[in-house]
Amino acid sequence: MKCIIGLGNPGNKYDNTRHNAGFMVIDELLKRHQWKLDKTKFKGYYTIGQLETEKVMLIKPQTFMNLSGEAVRPLMDYYNIDLENILIIFDDLDLPVGKIRLRQKGGHGGHNGIRSIINHVGSKDFKRIRIGIGRPQTISLTIVDYVLQSFPKNELEEVMQGVRKAADACEAWINKPFDEVMNEYNK
Repeated sequence: MKCIIGLGNPGNKYDNTRHNAGFMVIDELLKRHQWKLDKTKFKGYYTIGQLETEKVMLIKPQTFMNLSGEAVRPLMDYYNIDLENILIIFDDLDLPVGKIRLRQKGGHGGHNGIRSIINHVGSKDFKRIRIGIGRPQTISLTIVDYVLQSFPKNELEEVMQGVRKAADACEAWINKPFDEVMNEYNK
């Protein structure tokens, strides 16, 4: 089974905020396949569906971002999912709004949700899709305040293009090796 995990913060007040870009990709995949997050276990909402010949689990951790590993590790253990079958989707300040970047592995890059997952799974070797949210244009805005803001109207279409492209990459990974998907989507 392949497991696609979108990172974000739970609760309506965080819907469509920059930090919830990972949740937005999960929402896009749910909409495309007419699935619902119908299971709750280990601090996460999730569903299991079939895409072509592969079972796929979509997860939205219901911890806050900085504790994401607390939801990811128990679900991996319970369903016996290997780290090689995990794909994490999250926001990235260092990419322009809507740009996506796929990687096979790496450090946390200052992202506390990824740091938590690395700490809980004991490895940096998991696949990831980063979605660009850009950096604040004003020095008076802290990073925390910035990532918890909703996308302004002038950025919404760009971010939604990135969300759709990230969802396309997730679907491509179901049938192709991740390095091929990286080559295709990192252009």
